[in-house]
Amino acid sequence: MSQTPDEPLTLTVHSMPRLDAASTSEAASTRSGRWKMLLLFLVCAAPVIASYFTYYVIRPEGRRNYGELIDPQRPIPALTGINAKGQSVPLTALKDQWLLISVADSACDEGCQKHLYLQRQLRETLGREKDRLDWVWLRTGSVELAEPLRTATAAAEVLLVDADALAAWLAPAEGRRIEDHLYVVDPLGNWMMRFPADVDPKQAKRDLDRLLRASAFWDKPGRP
Repeated sequence: MSQTPDEPLTLTVHSMPRLDAASTSEAASTRSGRWKMLLLFLVCAAPVIASYFTYYVIRPEGRRNYGELIDPQRPIPALTGINAKGQSVPLTALKDQWLLISVADSACDEGCQKHLYLQRQLRETLGREKDRLDWVWLRTGSVELAEPLRTATAAAEVLLVDADALAAWLAPAEGRRIEDHLYVVDPLGNWMMRFPADVDPKQAKRDLDRLLRASAFWDKPGRP
């Protein structure tokens, strides 16, 4: 029985397939599309970036903020509230407007009532710019709203939310309660400022005026 002598292992190297004209055109089109999408994103984001750069970095007039800037900013969470009609409303639906938020138990003690009054007054003093700012009360607890309170807050966004879930987003200053402050959220949905407890209305209004002025060229009243 004859044996075949061992033969060395040979490898055949095939050349890479050549791209035809259609494939080359498709690849170029894909790259072009990606660049266009990136350019479009930059164009859309540029006004927002510019206004934040103006407010946070340039800080014209050498000003100091009265409210505490939140760094890093905290986006609105996937949290659902219940409105006055008993309807479920995701908090993310509040985006695309500046928000001035207070937090308090539904029983609404004296401090809560003071904040609600102050929120309404601050919004009214913004004049023609007031439609760019929403008055929001995030209420907690299981108590039903008293009818006088329901009537007094008819112009506000009032949502019943879970206190523990809310505390994972908004936070008080050290040694304070979440109910002690007013909170500012930008139209992108980021919590970006917290006013001190026992807020000074004049200084708070000054901050709101500056925020609205800095964002005037990209932020418009209402939601799309």
